[in-house]
Amino acid sequence: MGIVTYDFEVTSPISPARLFKALTVESGKVFPKAAPHAVKSVELQGNGGPGSIAKINFAEGLPYQYVKHEIESHDQDNLSYSYSVIEGGPLGDKLEKISFENKFVVGADGGSVCKSLMKFYTIGDCIFTEEEIKDQIQRMDRVYKAVEAYLETNPDVCN
Repeated sequence: MGIVTYDFEVTSPISPARLFKALTVESGKVFPKAAPHAVKSVELQGNGGPGSIAKINFAEGLPYQYVKHEIESHDQDNLSYSYSVIEGGPLGDKLEKISFENKFVVGADGGSVCKSLMKFYTIGDCIFTEEEIKDQIQRMDRVYKAVEAYLETNPDVCN
């Protein structure tokens, strides 16, 4: 097994606390409304804290049917959230899991910056290329931007 790490940041005009809430605490309600083209539903097993499993069911016609996340940490006070993709989605026959460490901070323009560290755990000596990593980030970014747009047009959500 090898580990490939990748750091990236995403900026948003939405405040860190509100974006954190939409992407973590309220994701089961927000994702299907904000991105119905991508997310059909979100099922949570557990209380949303460490050890909980979130299953995201994707809309028909997408390359993946679902993905399961295991929540590792959830710190609402520090707006940080860590989880691993443990089943479905992009894992295929190359990846054992993908871990994410996310931290939401105030951006220079008053919005927010989501700082993420991704770790791709490969199976055996499989290679997971930078192109494959960027493809995964683009897929996530489409949902992220849909959530952002939903929050902008629905100012009462996740306050």
